[in-house]
Amino acid sequence: MGKLTIVFFSLIMIFSCKDKVGDSAGSQQEIISNKDYAANLDNGKGILNNTHSPHVKLRSIDMGDCKWTEGFWADKFKITEEKMIPYMRTLLTGETGHALNNFKIAAGLKEGEHKGMHWHDGDFYKFMEAAMYVYAQNGDEKLLKELDEYIDIIGKAQEEDGYLQTQIQLRDNLSRYENRKYHEMYNSGHLMTSACIHYRITGQTNFLDIAVKHADLLYSLFMTDDERYGRFGFNQTQIMGLVEMYRTTKDKRYLELAEQFINNRGKYEVAETPETKGYPIGDMVQERTPLRESDEAVGHAVLALYYYAGAADVYAETGEQALIDALDKLWMNVTLKKMYVTGAVGQTHYGASTNRDKIEEGFIDEYMMPNMTAYNETCANITNSMFSYRLLGVHGESKYADIMEKVLYNSALSGINIEGDRYYYANPLRVIHGSRDYEKMNTEFPTRQAYLDCFCCPPNLVRTIAQASGWAYSLADNGVAVNLYGGNVLETKLLDGSKIKLTQETKYPWDGAVKITIEESKEAPFDMLLRIPDWAEGSTLAINGRDTGVSVVPGEFAKVNRAWKKGDVIQLNMPMDVNFVEGNDRIEEVRNQVAIQRGPIVYCVESADLPKDASILDVYIKGDPTKLKAAYQPNFLGGVTSLTGEVLLRKEDDKKGSMYNKMQKPDWKSYRTTFVPYFAWSNRNGGEEGEMTVFLPVVW
Repeated sequence: MGKLTIVFFSLIMIFSCKDKVGDSAGSQQEIISNKDYAANLDNGKGILNNTHSPHVKLRSIDMGDCKWTEGFWADKFKITEEKMIPYMRTLLTGETGHALNNFKIAAGLKEGEHKGMHWHDGDFYKFMEAAMYVYAQNGDEKLLKELDEYIDIIGKAQEEDGYLQTQIQLRDNLSRYENRKYHEMYNSGHLMTSACIHYRITGQTNFLDIAVKHADLLYSLFMTDDERYGRFGFNQTQIMGLVEMYRTTKDKRYLELAEQFINNRGKYEVAETPETKGYPIGDMVQERTPLRESDEAVGHAVLALYYYAGAADVYAETGEQALIDALDKLWMNVTLKKMYVTGAVGQTHYGASTNRDKIEEGFIDEYMMPNMTAYNETCANITNSMFSYRLLGVHGESKYADIMEKVLYNSALSGINIEGDRYYYANPLRVIHGSRDYEKMNTEFPTRQAYLDCFCCPPNLVRTIAQASGWAYSLADNGVAVNLYGGNVLETKLLDGSKIKLTQETKYPWDGAVKITIEESKEAPFDMLLRIPDWAEGSTLAINGRDTGVSVVPGEFAKVNRAWKKGDVIQLNMPMDVNFVEGNDRIEEVRNQVAIQRGPIVYCVESADLPKDASILDVYIKGDPTKLKAAYQPNFLGGVTSLTGEVLLRKEDDKKGSMYNKMQKPDWKSYRTTFVPYFAWSNRNGGEEGEMTVFLPVVW
């Protein structure tokens, strides 16, 4: 890496110019070009570079230190590498997705106009980030060269003062930071995050240089008390991005600005202004209640959870008690009162908050959990796991990894098909043929789509799958925490600098047996923290075939401290019983119904496994989960464990067509069917709409 030269520049805001914002205290500040930032770069390589964060208990391992070797996640990573990334590349660098074209046009390398949603730049940054995680695993130099080519184009598209938003730059009728509906903050956040990840993986600063210029511009404008900018920071990925910029460059201004965006929420009167027109205000964008006073998740689920995740990053650096107190309350509210059994969040497409603000794609009242109309945007589910990952680091408690796992195996993977080239945006828990008018919807579809005009979810999901190995382990003060199970090799350093190498062998999530072998470690005693999932009652833990004598409690880490030696074997066995799961009594939508769960996997039944004339609504489950038999099928749905058993089919003529009908005892027909993992549904209908349900009425 050669010596960096960053040119000093200043920005004079001229109110009448199309590409400049109006005069304000913030806009008059000189942009400070951080010419010496390269000399102070932090060499941490974690997904979250929290190695030096003072208020965390578990820290990220370096990207690439854990590699999947066999089993579920190794298979998913291979599909990501060989199909998901290449397919997405054809979309976003071609005429369908047009995202790279937008940058080329802004760079003067191509003629044309902006296409795609206002947040499409951010979609491309997420795609780049996904490719970076793959490069961290496979070291493919062609992939690195490809990324460098994208970065070169993006750098040419960036304006001299650091501004970079193609949706604004390519439209003559739009001005910078004119209206928050154009999602400039969202794009900025993904730019900064992606650039930090790129630097950590490659050691190159070509992308980071772009992000530094951009972050400096943001600081010059938004580090102000001017209401015109104070209400602007919505869809707040920029908070996470700024904290990672701070962690990477050690420039405290970025942390200050991240905290400023938090402080601004709930600070100003909630009223329509020129900057807010065209998008709901109030709870929808987290601006009615200051974060430190919040105890209920409201508004757009993605906006809310990105906000909470960013605030958790800020807490990790500042240790402000009021901040973490609020985040703890919000996590509990989401997890215990507004989350589906699949880990999904965001109960409705359109609705109102408890403060009666209009909301879209988000949270509504506690325990109000519709199945058929559940929105559960793939991005929202992923951000639920992102928020929990941060609190896992802050608190060091395994319950947060339980939520990460629940999302990953269920409501995240349901957003993409087995082959990796078809997508769902929304993830309902029940689908009934002919029950919804999809022509009136803009993101819900009866079948998986080859491309979504609103493309935020697919790259978000692909980058999550690609980075999952970085979530599998964390570094404790004196040891390693095992957060997620899967066949892998971990080769890293403990926080004291000593080397450690582990191999993990397991068929999880289809089998509960996990074997971890110590290949290399220091001689002094250290901790191995093994997550005991909250569902894993009756788990046992042994070292070299002998009981450890430590407490093995579902929902907690089992902590084993000893002087480890090469060849030591940890054996964790988690019973994989089939269980029925019922909802809280206040969830009216699932009264007298159950979901089926085995290990971390939630199951569903599809019309593909029923008689042709049967509807999902005709199916009742017999009240004995022990009668459902599990069998691994390597050639079915990419290799899954399915469940088979008897269900009762209610004859259609027992039910009438009017809204309410007099009921007689139903005429039942016994039928042997198959239950498949929820994430794998809608992979066998040949492009035609199928039916599916997670919750079934139960006959005991």
